[in-house]
Amino acid sequence: MEDREITKDKWQVMLDAKIIILKQCQVNHNLDSCMKCKKLLNCEIRDNYIEIVYESMNKGSGGGFEF
Repeated sequence: MEDREITKDKWQVMLDAKIIILKQCQVNHNLDSCMKCKKLLNCEIRDNYIEIVYESMNKGSGGGFEF
């Protein structure tokens, strides 16, 4: 089978960038999860990450995430 480079769409690229920022914040605060952080509900980094997760799931077409 040929090796092919997988091309990421802009949503995946933005998601990857937000994951790096989120993980670095966890490292800086010596945490392995945001759930252990006292700023959990008021965290701009986590809020931005969640927003881009939703956007990457619907490719920016809008709408909310419904269970």
